Amino acid sequence: MKNKMKFGLIQIMRRRKQVIPLMGCMALSTAGAIFASLYFLFTKNDVILNTSRNPEPWEGVDPSKPQKLVTINQKWRPIEELEQFKYKQKP
Repeated sequence: MKNKMKFGLIQIMRRRKQVIPLMGCMALSTAGAIFASLYFLFTKNDVILNTSRNPEPWEGVDPSKPQKLVTINQKWRPIEELEQFKYKQKP
């Protein structure tokens, strides 16, 4: 019973050196996904967690400010018909 095999992550990486780059890629991609999620959650105002406080958060988005990560030569102009319709709908 003294020769029990331990199946920890360190033991697997010591025995099979070829999984080290795979573990590194997985750790890097997981960290990137978590970072991107937190970045968009805290910096973009159209991403919400609680809709009871603000049921229509997209109304507060400034259309003249780009919402994408990279915006190349994009100009925003309001559409008059849409703006008139939008203001008629509000009580």
